Amino acid sequence: MMDWDKLRVFHTVATAHSFTRAGEVLNLSQSAISRQISSLEESLQVSLFTRHARGLMLTEQGDILFRSVSEVLTRLSTAENALLESKERPRGPLKITAPVAIGTTWLTQRMREFTETYPEIIITIVVDDRELDLTMREADVAIRLFPAKQPELIQKKLTVLHNSIYASNDYLRVYGVPKKPQDLEQHRLVLFADEQKQPFAEVNWILKTFKTIDSPAKPPFKINSLFGMLRAVKSGIGIAGLPDYMVQSKNISKVLPEASGPKTDVYLLYSSEMRHSKRINVFKEFLLRKLAEDGLGRAA
Repeated sequence: MMDWDKLRVFHTVATAHSFTRAGEVLNLSQSAISRQISSLEESLQVSLFTRHARGLMLTEQGDILFRSVSEVLTRLSTAENALLESKERPRGPLKITAPVAIGTTWLTQRMREFTETYPEIIITIVVDDRELDLTMREADVAIRLFPAKQPELIQKKLTVLHNSIYASNDYLRVYGVPKKPQDLEQHRLVLFADEQKQPFAEVNWILKTFKTIDSPAKPPFKINSLFGMLRAVKSGIGIAGLPDYMVQSKNISKVLPEASGPKTDVYLLYSSEMRHSKRINVFKEFLLRKLAEDGLGRAA
């Protein structure tokens, strides 16, 4: 039978890639950490780590053990949260991951009401356009712009986001309001810079609203952030196609309303092990209500 204390030390070292950093996390000396790992390796009769310039790296046997211990820790965390859920009121940690634009411009601004309604739920929001692994508890629940890829995840379609063309009122006063899509060729466009890492499909859809872009009157302004595009539009740099939920400023107006952009499905995803979670259920109902209040609760 393997010693759980040694396995806990091993998992911390493997995560930190360093005896020193693991010692700081566990409040143990480097020598104590080293002794625990040596004892574990001796009992298993395998080497668990190799040393590299960038730190300690797992051997093949170490990787097998790490994945097994990670699975056990995940199950223990799930059991702990299930016990917390048995209380009458929702309580405990809730780690939410969301795309950067949604998390920073819409979700965060509406979470005060949720935290006041459920003060015993400890909220952490991770804004990241990458796909965090919910089965490994990198987050408890995810807001995503694409359906679940893993069959063990539960998904709920929240809404469909719409896109429109926007410009600041100051910009329109100086450069005029485009009357037809072809007029956009005479304006500076604000575009997403890296289409290989675009936050949603056809992020630069505004380019398709007019026939040619061979000889634009002004070079586009590009930035690899939807929030940065919004700030650029607010400052009067140019015109952009943006998700409607992002635009809440009275100084920004919709132009060419007939030239609407792509529709993007929004999903709430969580592990099947969390299907009875009161924290996730109340968060889901909160999201649906706030989307409806903001006029974003459209299903198509």
